[in-house]
Amino acid sequence: MTDRRTRIEHELMTAFAPSTLKIVDESHHHAGHAGSSDEGETHFFVDIASAVFVGKTRIAAHRLINEALKAEFETGLHALRIKTTAS
Repeated sequence: MTDRRTRIEHELMTAFAPSTLKIVDESHHHAGHAGSSDEGETHFFVDIASAVFVGKTRIAAHRLINEALKAEFETGLHALRIKTTAS
């Protein structure tokens, strides 16, 4: 897996077995901002629905996602906009 979007998808599918998953690279909206890179792949939007989020607060669900993507944050992922749904 060479691109960040593919790695994010793999990690989220493995960790959450989502019923729906949408991942959008929004890096182009952040060109010139802190954490941006000329190569992109620094800012993403994740829309995910999973049974793992049942009974969890929004913050708890976001923490689970951030933890699942810890390696990506350590290697250049700067920001993640997240929408979670319990399914």
